[in-house]
Amino acid sequence: MSEAASPAEERRDFPVGMTVATVIALAILIALGAWQLQRLKWKESLLAHVFAVQHASAQALEYPLRELARGQDVEFTRVSVVCPGLASAPYVEVYDLRDGQVGARLVSVCPLTDEPYGSILVDRGFIPDTSRARPLVDPPDRTPVEVEGVLRKPERGNFMTPKNRPGHWYTHEVAPIGRALGAAAPAPLLLYAENRINPEIAALRPAPLPVEIPNNHLEYALTWFGLAGALAGVYLAALVKRLRG
Repeated sequence: MSEAASPAEERRDFPVGMTVATVIALAILIALGAWQLQRLKWKESLLAHVFAVQHASAQALEYPLRELARGQDVEFTRVSVVCPGLASAPYVEVYDLRDGQVGARLVSVCPLTDEPYGSILVDRGFIPDTSRARPLVDPPDRTPVEVEGVLRKPERGNFMTPKNRPGHWYTHEVAPIGRALGAAAPAPLLLYAENRINPEIAALRPAPLPVEIPNNHLEYALTWFGLAGALAGVYLAALVKRLRG
């Protein structure tokens, strides 16, 4: 007849190291799941805002710019403004990939008067690399062009995105692009045109908002919580087996 294990032996049999490691891993997995739920709430709010913008009437650019100067978030606001000479203004080409096509987005300066900012950069649209057509540049031309579009923050590159330099642009970085184009005190947001600035160039198409903004945060949260549950199950099975053994 076997003798019962002493308290000291039971403490030796209890896997302290495995337990600590499991608790730490569970805390990380649960925290990641909770973070994804927070991201889900944020993404749903963003999608609702974008949907409202897509169906809202455009307002004069001056009003959201004044709010922006006061520190308000006016991203995705639909606006309208008249830009003299925009159709033939100098531009830079910002690398982009849209609908599987490699190409560039043409960015020019729209000068402003009586505004908190001296100018705003306008994204005139996307043109694929398969097209060699480009707008003619005639800086003295001051023909007014009415632009209707959406205000957006410059996108942020990641660690794989090459750095911007004159002649090679990979993100809509306002300050250096503004300097390259001679923009006066540009606003920190960009105006992505919804109407065609150069209708004579069929390949140049406005592309202000992504067609679809993915929202997979619920799936990500369930994945992290599922991994936490699986880890807890494996730990409990291992613990029972060890203590019985």
